Amino acid sequence: MGKAKQLSVSAIKNGTVIDHIPANNLFTVINILGLEHIENQITFGTNLESKKYGKKAIIKVSDIYFTEEEINKIALVAPAARLNIIRNYEVVEKHELTIPGEIEGIVRCFNPTCITNHEIIKTRFSIISKKPLRLKCYYCEKITDEEHLTII
Repeated sequence: MGKAKQLSVSAIKNGTVIDHIPANNLFTVINILGLEHIENQITFGTNLESKKYGKKAIIKVSDIYFTEEEINKIALVAPAARLNIIRNYEVVEKHELTIPGEIEGIVRCFNPTCITNHEIIKTRFSIISKKPLRLKCYYCEKITDEEHLTII
């Protein structure tokens, strides 16, 4: 047997790299960030081998830097993801995503009778547990779990 071949994804000059996304959540992250609506160069790969996570995905977006709210949304579906800021082909910042203690306006309440599902009120949740993810609604106090998570 010869050497194993390695496929490398091309570097970007400036932008953001999101690595260690669970492979099954790649398209959720793409959707959360609205990447299907931008014209910047985007490279992504999925079902890549990861010793630590099994199968992972990666996204590289040229010339875009995400807001804290966007990053918090990603943390909900890819809590082990790493975010790297690239400037002039160099990693200038590294961020490990963390789920904040409270989130607003990111997730829909699982309770169909919750006021947030009937009036124009920004949703608000406290984090009951991060693994598995369980969120408690500030208004109706119902628990939304990972299985019923709907990103707004």
